[in-house]
This record gives sequence, structure tokens and C-alpha cells, in this order.
Amino acid sequence: MDIYTHTLIFLLESSIGQSWPEMKLILERITEKKPREWQLPMLSCAAIGGTQARVIPASAAIASLQISIILIDDMLDADPRGEYHHIGKPATANLAAGFQALGLGAITRSKAPFENKLATLHNLNQMLLTTTLGQYLDAQNLNSEEDYWHLVRRKSSPFFGAALHAGALMGGGALYVAAQIKELGHIYGEMIQIHDDLNDAMAIPANPDWTLGRFTLPVLFAQTVEHPEKERFVELRKSISAPDALEEAQNILIRCGAVSYCIDQLIERYQRAMDLLSRISLKTSEPLERLFDDVIVPVTNLLDAVGVDNPEALLHVKPLTI
Repeated sequence: MDIYTHTLIFLLESSIGQSWPEMKLILERITEKKPREWQLPMLSCAAIGGTQARVIPASAAIASLQISIILIDDMLDADPRGEYHHIGKPATANLAAGFQALGLGAITRSKAPFENKLATLHNLNQMLLTTTLGQYLDAQNLNSEEDYWHLVRRKSSPFFGAALHAGALMGGGALYVAAQIKELGHIYGEMIQIHDDLNDAMAIPANPDWTLGRFTLPVLFAQTVEHPEKERFVELRKSISAPDALEEAQNILIRCGAVSYCIDQLIERYQRAMDLLSRISLKTSEPLERLFDDVIVPVTNLLDAVGVDNPEALLHVKPLTI
């Protein structure tokens, strides 16, 4: 099943989707990019043995809500790629509200049992409220590891938990099973955030997080944990656009243990996810195992590349305390 085409068709069947040209244009443009997040409900639906056709409303809801979140987040972050640069902030704010309503409306239009619809709507509303708080906190920037994890659990992980939860319920899963799958999604969301932070920190040229002075996890580690190059790292961050500054700062991230710490955090969460997954009553765990493998395999490949023997074995032992 082409989840993207079916999701687009379902959303455009609504009267608003048809009559709002800018909304239709954004939907069509983003559908072509095939966001991986739109597939999450389908994976949890498959895991509980649900019929794939029944999960389309969940994918439509997640697609619309994700667009809404991004439209707002781009304005808060002054992202140069943001839609507001093309249509203005007032129109973007209205579109964000419209996509929220479109997403929640997708659940009400589904043929799922009333109890499942109600539970899904409640969870999606809670996700939106928590994510909004996370966006508010993120705009104030953070300066400690405690702040970082507090933010991740409000801004990043709720969306992924809600996406897997919605797919399980729209597919006909039991409420208690969907709740367990939701927790699995929270862990996955934390892993995605760490994974993205690592990629952003090591990207060339400098990712906007560097130039905007934002604290990704490896940067936060290098600037707060005591190590011989801490002061030098702080100075480099102030002039990261200077020649060779980015390369030196990235090398410090490796030498001071920031990259190792992020890998350790990924492994710890992978272990926790696999333990939880083994305790959930599913038709098949394979779709959700594959979801987590997509995040952890690059880690084992990296460890293998630097000469670690049998890196897969690290996934089954207690991570180091850093």
C-alpha cells in the first residue's frame, strides 16, 4: 500500500482540504518528500495485526499535525526554510491552526470503534499540548543536561508516541496494548533526537544549531563536562564561522567523549525498547524491531568502522556510565 498517496487522497476528501489552495499545495509538496513519520501508524497497526486500510486516518492525522508543528516551529526558530518566508506569518499561523483541525478531523472521520476514536483524540490533544509547551521551553534555550532531557520529553518524544499509539488504535488494537506501544514511541523519539543531534553537530558546513548557539546533546556535553579542552570549545562556539573553527570544535567533540556519550545513550534506549517490546502482546514485533534497527544500525556500523570487535554485542550489555 502506498501510504503517502492514500493519506493525501484522504485529507483532500475533506471540504477544507479542497477549498484552501495553500493547504492543498503544502500537502501535495510534502507528500512528494515521503516523510518517514507518516509510516509510523502503519507499523504499529501491522504489529497488532490490524488491516492496513484502517490505518489511513491515523497516518492522515499524524501528517497534518506534523505539518502544523513544523509551521510553528520554523517561525519560532527563524528557520530560513520556513513557509512563513513565502506567505507571511499571519497566513502561516492560520494554516498551522487549520492543519491541527484537519488532523483531528481525520480521526473523527475514521470507521474505528468509538472507544478507540475517543482514546486516539485524547492522546493527540495531549501530544499537541505537551509539544506546544516544549516549543515554548525551546525558545528560551537550555543550559543543563536536566533541561535538555526535560525538553526532549516534551517537544520530541510525544509526537512519536502519539503516532504509534494512533496506528495501534485505528488498527483495532486494545487500549492497554496501544498504551504500551505509545511508551515505545516515546523511547524511539528520544533516540531520534539524539541521532539528529549527532548528525547536526558533525555536519559540514556548520548546521544552524552551531550558528544560532543552540545546545544539542554533544555540544551540551562538551561545554558542561570537565575536560582539558572545555575552555577552547567554548571559545570556538563563539566564532564557529571562522576558518577551521568547525573542524576543531568537532574534533573536540570526539576527543572529550561527547560523541561516545551520545552513542551510549542510544544503546541504553535501544536496550530499554527491546525489553519493552518483548513484553507487549503483538501479532508480530518485526515492524517495530525494524523501526529501532534503522536508528541503531548506523551506530554499530560506526563502531565497527573504528575497530570495535563485535559491536552488536554492546546492544545486549549494560551501557557505560559517563
